[in-house]
Amino acid sequence: MIDIAYAMGQGGGAGGQGAGGFSAFVPLIIMFVIFYFLLIRPQQKKTKQHREMVSSLKPGDRIVTGGGIHGRVTAVADTVLTVEIADKVRVKVNRANVSGVVPASAPAQPATKNKADSEKSK
Repeated sequence: MIDIAYAMGQGGGAGGQGAGGFSAFVPLIIMFVIFYFLLIRPQQKKTKQHREMVSSLKPGDRIVTGGGIHGRVTAVADTVLTVEIADKVRVKVNRANVSGVVPASAPAQPATKNKADSEKSK
């Protein structure tokens, strides 16, 4: 009984492992390259753009925080921004929590009615 177990456990030899050793790693290398270009590199670019945006903030900029609060930057410190969210209401926000800068928009214009809208209302 023991002789059969030893006979079954022995391999066919190590002759085929020399050439197959590197070729077994080729799919892993290809997968890493694909992951790098699809996941790692875009995330690094996004992080770099966010870091540049946060470092270029100055008083007067309109921002949106990660929590969705809109406000205007009134003071800038090393890691903290003072943001005015309403008249005489100021909060301190960590720079890392700023998710974006709101572009300065044109003054709001009243909505104009289309010819079709005016006909519908009659």
